[in-house]
Amino acid sequence: MKKFGLLSMVLMLILIISACSSSNSASDKSKNDKVYNVGVDTTYPPFEFQEGSVYKGIDIDLINAIAKKEGFKIKLSPMDFGGIIPAMQANQLDVAIAGMSITDERKKIVDFSDPYFNAGLTVVVKDNNTTIKTVDDLKGKTVAVKKGTTGAKYAEDNSTKLGIKVVQFNDSPAMFQEVANGNADALIEDYPVISYAIAKKDLGLKIVGDRLNGDQYGIAVLKGQNTDLLKKIDKGLVDLKKDGTYDKIVNSYIGKK
Repeated sequence: MKKFGLLSMVLMLILIISACSSSNSASDKSKNDKVYNVGVDTTYPPFEFQEGSVYKGIDIDLINAIAKKEGFKIKLSPMDFGGIIPAMQANQLDVAIAGMSITDERKKIVDFSDPYFNAGLTVVVKDNNTTIKTVDDLKGKTVAVKKGTTGAKYAEDNSTKLGIKVVQFNDSPAMFQEVANGNADALIEDYPVISYAIAKKDLGLKIVGDRLNGDQYGIAVLKGQNTDLLKKIDKGLVDLKKDGTYDKIVNSYIGKK
């Protein structure tokens, strides 16, 4: 009887250990199979844009390289920039990489990775404009901005001080066209974005004056959530900079910073 009881106990222990092992294995498999939805704005070259059915740009290549290096899966979800943070709050997105400037206001809602790009805002006018040379020349002018961006916030926050009328657009191309057509006097945009756009296309625009600030871009997750993923993103950024992949990606679009 004692031998039978001991044997029963051993068998029960084996079954429990096996069940726990299977549970842990299933849990690990579930983690490995997790696909993170990444919000991007594909009207924002050179960081995000679409050629045919292919998404390209610094942000696209960077998040793909980080995911590959750190061993997690992603799915890109293109949308208007202004809808990205609301989509994160609605749990429709896990991550955002969209030329998103790190700001104190956004930090109330999201957690940012370490900065991955130094940007900054600049004033842009029609290429034949000779009256606007700096931000101080905007008094009494109409300024176009893109909804939800730091450019829009800068314009709104300083509209009284600068004496400007602010008009907002859903995407960068519409904003560019408004100034090129003469319907707005100037626009405020991230320096690398407008520099790339002017270099690649005949937009009929030019940059004037110095950069208005020292914005830095970061990769975002909803505040207090996906902290383990954010650690992987930061580690991936460090490793990509060490092995030269980061510079290779950036230089392939805009050359050396």
